[in-house]
Amino acid sequence: MPPSELHATFLPDHASPADGRLLFFGGARPEAAVAELGLPPGDPVDAELYLDGVLQDVEGVAMPVRPVLPALTRIASRPDITESVAIWARIANAVDDDKFDDLDRIAAELPAEGHSAPHSEGHVWTATALVGAFVESYTELLRSDSGLNLRLITAQHADPGDVRVNADLRRYQAHGIAWLEAAADGGAGVILADDMGLGKTLQSIGLLVRRAGIAPHLVVCPTSLVGNWQREIARFAPQLSVHLHHGPARSKSPAPLADADVVVTSYSIALRDIKLLRAIGWDTIVIDEAQAIKNHRSRTAGAVRDLTGRVRIALTGTPVENHLAELWSISEFVNPGLLGIQADFKRRFADPIEIGRDPVAAATLRARIDPVVLRRMKEDVAADLPPKIESVVACTMTDEQSGLYREAIREAFDEGLGDGITRRGRVLKLLTRLKQICNHPAQYVGVGDGGLAERSGKLDRVTEMLTEVVEEGDKTLIFTQYRQMGDLLSRHLEAELGVAAPFLHGGLDQPARDKLVDEFQTVEGPAILLVSLRAGGTGLNLTGASHVVHYDRWWNPAVEDQATDRAHRIGQTQTVHVHKLVTAGSLEERVDELLARKRAIAEAVVGSGEDWLGELDDSQLRKLIELDDEGGHL
Repeated sequence: MPPSELHATFLPDHASPADGRLLFFGGARPEAAVAELGLPPGDPVDAELYLDGVLQDVEGVAMPVRPVLPALTRIASRPDITESVAIWARIANAVDDDKFDDLDRIAAELPAEGHSAPHSEGHVWTATALVGAFVESYTELLRSDSGLNLRLITAQHADPGDVRVNADLRRYQAHGIAWLEAAADGGAGVILADDMGLGKTLQSIGLLVRRAGIAPHLVVCPTSLVGNWQREIARFAPQLSVHLHHGPARSKSPAPLADADVVVTSYSIALRDIKLLRAIGWDTIVIDEAQAIKNHRSRTAGAVRDLTGRVRIALTGTPVENHLAELWSISEFVNPGLLGIQADFKRRFADPIEIGRDPVAAATLRARIDPVVLRRMKEDVAADLPPKIESVVACTMTDEQSGLYREAIREAFDEGLGDGITRRGRVLKLLTRLKQICNHPAQYVGVGDGGLAERSGKLDRVTEMLTEVVEEGDKTLIFTQYRQMGDLLSRHLEAELGVAAPFLHGGLDQPARDKLVDEFQTVEGPAILLVSLRAGGTGLNLTGASHVVHYDRWWNPAVEDQATDRAHRIGQTQTVHVHKLVTAGSLEERVDELLARKRAIAEAVVGSGEDWLGELDDSQLRKLIELDDEGGHL
């Protein structure tokens, strides 16, 4: 007769170590007992175990090693668990801490129930051998030629069969779903890092549909995309019920979340409500725009890693924005331990690749992540997507701009920039002033009596460009990182061109944002949409535009590419013209020349912001920012 309390053992797989499963059995309802312990949901199974020397049929819950290991490490000291569960939790802790030398000693403490899997007739696996099989299953992802890795690589080109979504899947999207499913079955977390606009959301929904009914799924995304996920699930998979866990009226009880097929929440709410979200054993956890956890020390990254789920998927079009440490942080969420501890990763990969441009280190890292990071570029898989034509538009300065620009530099150097943290702060403050002057003097000193026209070469140039675009009947997205500049542009363009130029920014609530997007996508909607780079640079579908203007530069290629691909994505039928405005002779032009170099790191294994400028000495900084009169003035 099966035991009356919940026990744990391991079921090894001779032919395929990755398919070994940790089995929880005993008690009246093993599934409920597993959930109460905060473990991820498993697969109901019937197994044969030697209990009290007799081969018995038991019902239990089985799950792959990797998804259960983080949650298992948290329960080792609980007083209300059986010895077999407690010892397997200690084994999980030893593996998680890389203390493999402790395993033989811990294995010796396993009670009979803890190693009750049959080895041959009348014999069970020894405790030591069974723990060894457990470790072999865990380390499958670390061996490039392992069966699991080969299955994942093969699945990247496989047919998933019937996927019940309301969409005509492109071949690469079907392959992506097959790969996600293979990873879920094998207990591997993955990063879907397709180029922006290739349908990462749709592919994820395809997996959620395939795994519906096991346990609720969780989607964590930026606040601006909560409504988008709700709409996309309703569009592609209306058979899935969706619960939005968002806003001040959100539930304080896990019941409505546990009853839904998919729960959608934001990173900020996930951080606030982590105790509530941890109370649920999710089947699939999808984090969208996963660069939100690129800083592994942040509270948000820690909260997301603390969630319990059977399947972990990260979606990002930019797995490396600034540093390889960001790739490590995202990988640590989907597959804890795969890339080693952070210090070892820095020594073995990050420094050799980023500093030494070491091709061997880059190739080694690529081999490690290839099975669990899928990145397809538009030019490789979406031949039917129209071209994207990028151009840098050099704009001249007015006398007012050049005078303000030179004065800002003189004042900064006369006052002194200092050193250390103080210096970095003052340099970034100076750079902000110079960028505002390049945008328009009114952003720096106020509108004044002269209005806006003929005070900024950049504003005058974009007005000329948009006059032509509007006359041709085309639509334009204009990105700016400054709320004030967006407001100025909106008023000026509406007055000069006689067309609506609404501004989508972070101060709008979600219904207002959704309304702007929906209206812009219609034929009758406004010809121009101004967008705050932070509020609308990711996730939105704005294929109504055939022109994209970067009015000011974010100085991070990945962020700019994300913004551009709000228009250049699946569903676009027109050529997309991308215009990047820079003020000639200024720091904008010189930094633009440096941006291409910042792309090399990301391309080597699968951009940078402004912080590096704070490290320049006075001479280097002057060369970068001082005005070059050859740029010309209006």
